[in-house]
Amino acid sequence: MSIRKFSQFIICVLIIICCFSCKSDQKSKPATITVDIPVFNADMAYRYIEKQVSFGSRVPNSPAHDSCAAWLKREFHGIGARVVVQHADLKAYTGEILKAQNIIAVYNPDAKRRVVLAAHWDSRHMAEWDADPNKRMEPILGADDGASGVGVLLEIARNLDVHKIEGLGIDIVLFDAEDIGQPRGGGGFPEQKDTWCLGSQHWSRNKHEPDYRAMYGILLDMVGSKNARFPREEVSMQYASGVVNKVWTEAQKAGYSSYFDFAQAPGVTDDHLYVNQIAKIPMIDIINRPVTSETGFGHYWHTHKDDMSVIDKQTLKAVGQTVLNVLYKEAAGVY
Repeated sequence: MSIRKFSQFIICVLIIICCFSCKSDQKSKPATITVDIPVFNADMAYRYIEKQVSFGSRVPNSPAHDSCAAWLKREFHGIGARVVVQHADLKAYTGEILKAQNIIAVYNPDAKRRVVLAAHWDSRHMAEWDADPNKRMEPILGADDGASGVGVLLEIARNLDVHKIEGLGIDIVLFDAEDIGQPRGGGGFPEQKDTWCLGSQHWSRNKHEPDYRAMYGILLDMVGSKNARFPREEVSMQYASGVVNKVWTEAQKAGYSSYFDFAQAPGVTDDHLYVNQIAKIPMIDIINRPVTSETGFGHYWHTHKDDMSVIDKQTLKAVGQTVLNVLYKEAAGVY
């Protein structure tokens, strides 16, 4: 073989090797997954909150509580959920027996991979932090503390009905009797343990389906006020740090870093505590924790200022869109 032909042969071999190498590289690179994520409608979430507040204080054993429960069930039925109602007689720190209802909306009931979303739907039976001492024993409206989380979840549920999600089951659990816990100092009764979050304690011990399992859970509590700050809460980090980082990273990507703060905050006794400890489902808490506050929560917390005036649509949008992004990416296998 002449030198010229040998050179041509070598060049051909090199070209073939390069072609195979390029094809191999292309195969080794994961394909980019395109996910069609619906747009969270903050106006709808606001209206859902407004409707709850219109019933009055949703304290267990009250007419407003009964009326709101009936509306919530109708609403979930109307947006395509299979609705399960968990009735329970729960004893408050006062000794009163509460006729509680945990309301569960199930989407994609046959899916094995499941995520649970939660909020409490009752409101506080007293306003112990109100500026007016004469009004501290009166129940509050709880526009943010209770209704905001439910409003966001209802709008998420509406999207799940309109924009079907494949390969992932969603269970929306509205816990009752969360906010009837014993106030600091005992409130005239002997100090008792675990007086808060009675509905989630009951659900965690008696889940709505036998052998119910979920990969993880997201709790929403006080997610509607202006300039809210959601730091990484200590209980959430202890039991579900991976879920926290997943949600907070999605919030950052969506442009909501001013709301979702990567700083850590002290733990709170909230529904997620019992879901983590009793149900053994890793659940995080998206909860407003201002940097400076006497109570550790918003200035309106457990006062009569917790009405529709504190609700901000931009905050609702930040929380609702972040959770939708997580759900639809989870279903698509992005994580």
